[in-house]
Amino acid sequence: MHDLRRQALESGKTVSRKARSKQASPASSRPSSRPPSRAASRSRAVSRAGSEEDETGNLSDETSFSTNSIDELLNGDNTDPITDAWRADLADRIQELLDRKRSSGQGRERCLATYARILTAQYAEEDVRGKEAELVVAFLKSIKAETSEKETILAMKALAMTVVTSPSDLIYEAVCGPLKRVITDSASVPSKTTAVHCLGTCTFFGGASDDEILDNMAYLLEIVASDGSFIDAQDEADPVVAALEEWGSLSTLIDDLADESEEAAEYFVDQLASSDPGVQIAAGENIALLYEKSYRPLTDDDGGADFGEGDIISDPDEIPGVPKLIKNYDVYRRTDVLKDTLSDLASLNTRRLSKKEQKAIRTNFADILDSVEYPTHGPRYQNAISQDTGKRYGSRMTVRIHKEGVMKIDKWWKLHRLQALRRVLQSGFVRHYEANPIVFESLPIMITNDRKTSKEY
Repeated sequence: MHDLRRQALESGKTVSRKARSKQASPASSRPSSRPPSRAASRSRAVSRAGSEEDETGNLSDETSFSTNSIDELLNGDNTDPITDAWRADLADRIQELLDRKRSSGQGRERCLATYARILTAQYAEEDVRGKEAELVVAFLKSIKAETSEKETILAMKALAMTVVTSPSDLIYEAVCGPLKRVITDSASVPSKTTAVHCLGTCTFFGGASDDEILDNMAYLLEIVASDGSFIDAQDEADPVVAALEEWGSLSTLIDDLADESEEAAEYFVDQLASSDPGVQIAAGENIALLYEKSYRPLTDDDGGADFGEGDIISDPDEIPGVPKLIKNYDVYRRTDVLKDTLSDLASLNTRRLSKKEQKAIRTNFADILDSVEYPTHGPRYQNAISQDTGKRYGSRMTVRIHKEGVMKIDKWWKLHRLQALRRVLQSGFVRHYEANPIVFESLPIMITNDRKTSKEY
């Protein structure tokens, strides 16, 4: 992989902030020992934002990596189908990608699409291992050249799938600069949006340090704060949604957001007034995450401290072993005003939006308001008492894994990571969750059998 430093021209490593010492926690742990996206037309924003197909919280499978649906690009008529001989197909595609001199633009598009489709459908770490450096260089040539929008987007998808399949500590350093140049300089909004998502994936899995993660979170926040004008995409919803989503995903890697929360919350609250449902919901989900992360478990060392009223939260069901939580810092100074805004959105009734869009906004913001008021409550929290257990149902968002396995998403940090994985893996999520340790370690949730709470995933 040392060749990657030399070959990837203008790698553009970002300047780190002052080193911060951080202690790992379940919500901020890295997906491996190696230091480790609904860009939104309204219909697709609501598809992801609704997050459910029914009351039990089953996630829709219609998320996509960019405004040009990657599923459409990867399943086009000129894309080779995946057969039982996929390893041989993949080896051929890798050789074709590396032999760029003999390729045409359309040929590269076809090859990139097939490569990405195979890596999405199969866990191919053994097949990619040792070739990451050359592949990344090949992808960067297509990304930098921007010969066509389709080739550029597919190259970024292929890059993202490569880093998820076979992470390397050096990938982030090589790709950060070129991806940011696409975000800033490309004339294509879909390319900008895909680059934002690809940057988030490469930052998460590609070896970025905590300082670099924080730098990129600040970069993404600039996009949000400027309504896209920071990257010459004024009032374009897609890259703003992408920046909000990737900010939320990366923030789950950072244990203590005390220094970042107030400024970020201000910008997220501003985006609640957006005319785009995707922007509103992505901003709201980040607000819920910030409130969740502002509390920590109460320890014996806190016994002598003087806490204010409401700073300590107890488990409502008094489950043995569940610690009380204490507020670590204030997320937003005007929480009362924020609650009013969230309440208005949770009861939204307007002719400007379709019934589906309104339902998505009302459902999501009812959850977000509940989490701001009670930060221990995760997505789809229900206070109703179960007749079977005598306790509250709690968060009822579940994801079906095959026919009987159920993954419970009861924390906002889990939802953000799940959505990030689904954006890049799409229909291959279940396969990678089962076979790819990097994916599993990023969302290590116990899967249970439950026929009552979920439909087919």
